[in-house]
Amino acid sequence: MSERQEQFSGTSAVRPGQEIDAGRLHDWMAANVDGYAGPLTIEQFKGGQSNPTYKLITPGQEYVLRRKPPGQLLPSAHAVDREYRVITALHAQGFPVARTFGLCQDNEVIGTWFYIMDCVDGRVIWDTTFPSVPKDERRAYFDAMNATMAELHMIDPDKAGLGDFGKPGNYFARQIGRWSKQYLEDVDAGRYAAMDRLVEWLPANIPPGDEVSIVHGDYRCDNMIFHPTEPKVLAVLDWELSTLGNPLADFSYHLMMYRMPPSTTTGLVGNDLAALGLPTEAEYIDAYCRRTGRDGIADIDFYVAYNMFRLAGIIHGIKGRVIRGTATSAHAKKSAEGFETLADLALAQAKKLGA
Repeated sequence: MSERQEQFSGTSAVRPGQEIDAGRLHDWMAANVDGYAGPLTIEQFKGGQSNPTYKLITPGQEYVLRRKPPGQLLPSAHAVDREYRVITALHAQGFPVARTFGLCQDNEVIGTWFYIMDCVDGRVIWDTTFPSVPKDERRAYFDAMNATMAELHMIDPDKAGLGDFGKPGNYFARQIGRWSKQYLEDVDAGRYAAMDRLVEWLPANIPPGDEVSIVHGDYRCDNMIFHPTEPKVLAVLDWELSTLGNPLADFSYHLMMYRMPPSTTTGLVGNDLAALGLPTEAEYIDAYCRRTGRDGIADIDFYVAYNMFRLAGIIHGIKGRVIRGTATSAHAKKSAEGFETLADLALAQAKKLGA
């Protein structure tokens, strides 16, 4: 088992400071969740750095609870209500997400907003090399990820009831502005020269053209549940960053696995892809383009640079939460230590384009 698989798989006892009043939660679920019946046992998933995630066990069914973390929060972060809305809408479209059961926006119940969804039985793969999958099956798993993302981007937001889920157009300018603002305002986490340069360079070099689709925002192998034995995605998880946006931004974020070292994330740089039975970056791009009716993706280097910057911004936020004492994952401190490396990687991409 890989280190990340060991660190993040499964559940553990609820972490100190993130406890839930089981009695109050039981009462709320009894009143709001069809078919719920206690007694209720609560465990916490090891993963879930941003929104604490819990497994709720009852004699008849298992559920998952996602909540805002306790403590002081940035205004736009931890939007569990948006997660709940997009998952509910996509489930109705037949897209692979968990069924939702209810959203609570009353802080009096467990201290923060939360929602309840189905606990999907399957496996989460935390290492992008898919070491737990036989070599001759790995391409099929990559193809399943690719096909699922293409399916998401081909859903009509209006028909899904998500036509107002984000602002249409100018996605890159708005996102660069958002993450720049969040980076600059989080004074606890500090400044870094590479990020400062990207804050200046990126908005001045956005490629022409714009498209709008539903985007996930954090599409990775470890944010989905695969069938226990088959190369099939049963549920895509962690929709906190979803919105209406440019599908090429979403796809190129996912594509970063080909340009990131394993020491930084679960990147593939330095691995022999053929020996591992994995498709190349070019093959993966071609498969997505075929599924979405594209001839190719121009400006992929800019999109990857932007996404590395954005990921560095996310990690910078985790660093700030570690410093403020509101980080929700036991592994948040280690993640936060990767901020400068990520910012350097992002700037290196931008330098290919003259930054």
